[in-house]
Amino acid sequence: MRGARSFAQLREGDRVAVLGGGPAGLTAAYVLAGEGVEVTVFEATDMVGGISQTATYDGFRFDIGGHRFFTKIAPVQEMWDEVLADEFLTVPRLSRIYYDGKFFDYPLKPMNALFGLGIFRAISIFFSYLKAHLRPSPVEENFEQWVTNRFGKKLYETFFKTYTEKVWGIPCTEIRAEWAAQRIKGLSLAKAVLSAASLNKRSTKIKTLINEFRYPRLGPGQMWELTAKAIEDKGGRVLMRHRVEGVEVAGDRATAVVATSPDGEVRIEADHVISSLDLRGLVRCIRPTPPAPVAAAAEGLRYRDFLVVALIVDEKDLFPDNWIYIHSSGVQVGRIQNFGNWSPHLLGDPSKSCLGLEYFCFEGDGLWETADAELIELAKKEIGELGLADPSLVTDGAVVRMPKAYPIYDGEYRDHLDVIRDHIDPIPNLHPVGRNGMHKYNNQDHSMLTSMMTVWNMLGAQHDIWSVNTDYEYHEEQRLERPATPFPGVAPAVAASQGR
Repeated sequence: MRGARSFAQLREGDRVAVLGGGPAGLTAAYVLAGEGVEVTVFEATDMVGGISQTATYDGFRFDIGGHRFFTKIAPVQEMWDEVLADEFLTVPRLSRIYYDGKFFDYPLKPMNALFGLGIFRAISIFFSYLKAHLRPSPVEENFEQWVTNRFGKKLYETFFKTYTEKVWGIPCTEIRAEWAAQRIKGLSLAKAVLSAASLNKRSTKIKTLINEFRYPRLGPGQMWELTAKAIEDKGGRVLMRHRVEGVEVAGDRATAVVATSPDGEVRIEADHVISSLDLRGLVRCIRPTPPAPVAAAAEGLRYRDFLVVALIVDEKDLFPDNWIYIHSSGVQVGRIQNFGNWSPHLLGDPSKSCLGLEYFCFEGDGLWETADAELIELAKKEIGELGLADPSLVTDGAVVRMPKAYPIYDGEYRDHLDVIRDHIDPIPNLHPVGRNGMHKYNNQDHSMLTSMMTVWNMLGAQHDIWSVNTDYEYHEEQRLERPATPFPGVAPAVAASQGR
């Protein structure tokens, strides 16, 4: 079993470079700036927030994917409250699944599912579930096996297989079971049915089943726009359009970061480097170049990219959902957001709707390279085919591409990750954090927690950040210890406390 890595301790006067201006990077910089540490954030684009950013177009704001603000991690909740203050809305949750020309409530509701599927298919699903419960597969190596053991083969084929393969672009048998364990944690068919039938109090421990959530008035990007401003107000720097090209390592320590900017190359010396860059990109940046097996492992890591087509529709109240999952192979769209149902303040014109159609792809493939105008026409056509809006009422549209949105849990990724960690872990002042930084499909709150724990470890704690989102009960239910600041006259930033 891999031992805990060592952390170089943060000393007064140390300089910290943070690579990436998404939730993980900005959280680390926010906590450090609150400690009075000299911190510099490098962000390659002109927007903060990463996949949690909120794009703008002609007065409309729209998300790059949906982001509910619901967590049981107390320090994360405290940071959200501290940064956003009274900017939170409480939003009722409504999401459905589109399958076989019908809409199904999600989480499942027995009568809705029964009438939608038909009595014979519903009976078939029930007996398939019983079979899986009584005679589960003894092997759970892939997504298909994991889901089938908990829901039965028929329900897996109905409500999991098509959508999952559309998202990832690979067969479910090639997706590691641990991804399912992270994303569908604690949920079973019995729990879903009991909750939906009001036979069991709706669980707030299972995120999949919550009825409502908090959401920033101007979208999740508002959180990170305000966080970046707070970092600068505390004396830190957030350098936009600064693409990291090199992380210099001398001996066993990272010593400087090199980036390209609109004004040319920038080199900044650092005593610590916290990286939320994708691991493949980080390995490519390390100077001198890592050994060939490490470079090969990094190149073996795979990512799923996606793009959002935002459509402005000249009609209000198109449908009541926050988002709809499209479990149909007849269209390419995977999920559809209705942004006005997240927050009416996202709409530049309250008499219109703004829909976000999400398409999952690989950077450089046909869909990714399709011209914006063609993508808008495709999105218009598909919302008409799904019966969600009249394509003739679409007045405008915009496209945002998001590379490396999802780290892929294929059969080889774990071996690649171990090789990379064997090279990076001995560098005690170089710290990968966040979703892509650790090649781990974390939600926003878990990505933030890895950054908080990293800073606490730099102050003397001994948290294992690689267990976040795997050791669920410890990190979400138990006390998270944070050492007192060693710097005189500085108040602790985002103190750890009892999970709730």
